[in-house]
Amino acid sequence: MRKAVVLVLVFAAGSCARRAEPAPVEPPLVQQGQQVYARYCATCHGPAANGYVADNAPSLRSPTFLASASDAFLRAGIERGRPGTAMAAFGRASGGPLGPAEVDALLAFLRKGALEPREPLPSRAPGDGARGKVVYDANCARCHGTPTQRQSAVHLANPVLLATATDGFLRFAIENGRPPTSMIPWKTALTPGQIDDVIGYLRSLAVPVPPPPALLPTPPGPAPPPGPPPPRKGPVVLNPRGRAPDFQLKEGLYVSIDQVKQALDAKRRLVIADARAPSDWTNLHITGAISTPYYDLRTLDDIPKDGTWVLAYCACPHHVSGLVVDELRKRGYTHTAVIDEGIFAWQHKGYPVVAAPGLAPSPAPPPPRP
Repeated sequence: MRKAVVLVLVFAAGSCARRAEPAPVEPPLVQQGQQVYARYCATCHGPAANGYVADNAPSLRSPTFLASASDAFLRAGIERGRPGTAMAAFGRASGGPLGPAEVDALLAFLRKGALEPREPLPSRAPGDGARGKVVYDANCARCHGTPTQRQSAVHLANPVLLATATDGFLRFAIENGRPPTSMIPWKTALTPGQIDDVIGYLRSLAVPVPPPPALLPTPPGPAPPPGPPPPRKGPVVLNPRGRAPDFQLKEGLYVSIDQVKQALDAKRRLVIADARAPSDWTNLHITGAISTPYYDLRTLDDIPKDGTWVLAYCACPHHVSGLVVDELRKRGYTHTAVIDEGIFAWQHKGYPVVAAPGLAPSPAPPPPRP
């Protein structure tokens, strides 16, 4: 009897071993895309791409989004970004770090396990923009904002979004929402005519989008291996002969834009580090700021570690600048802070910036969360 029990146990263990299968290996392109996503995207869109980690970055996993967003639309969003928001232009041709091969891999990762996009999406002629504004203001503006004010959801007046989104894409989003986010389906709350009118209103907000100054054809294939950071175009330390600022930090980390402006006016010695992608720095940056992208921390190597205040900012307005400050503190820098309200609040106060020629004014950033 004991021998039979042993044989049964051995047989059962063998059966379990035979049933255990190794975890499936992702295709190489998806693996590469996952690495690209983790380095450049996860900090705002979240490790699982569910969004809303920083600056209201939208979900990239909503099934209705992936079912309606064409590869061309996704590619344009990655390469050209969303000017006036924290979404930088990541395409190499625009001054970002990604070549065509990296973008292909990123698309493969985002598409993993998702339905293929519905192309072409059903489309109708846009309706009356004046009527649509009334509907939009009553139902959409509290989340999506106005042409001059961003809120908590995707800014629908963004010029690159309107230049690359089809009417069918917009209609599908309004009708079906973006589960599981707060964007509900509106097909039962609004009539087809009202949705036509909202699309007509959105189309009335579109403006011509010139290509970025650096937009040039890029060769196919992966980006070249990173070399040393490009040399600085200006001084690292501002007002090198000035006295140190006397900042009062909030929570031991944040310095207000007003304090920074006062320090600059008083010619105090400091470093201002722009933590965004270089494409964003090229379009708009605080006067005197150096480019120190959060994903390439070699750009911190030439910042003197002599007690000089080093301030980082971004558009999030805390997230990627916080990564830069965290790294500086790990390296032993003793006076560091995040510029609290970010670049767009700085610009809206009329404080000094360097902007690309012809750059449209940025909408006001979303109000701080309570």
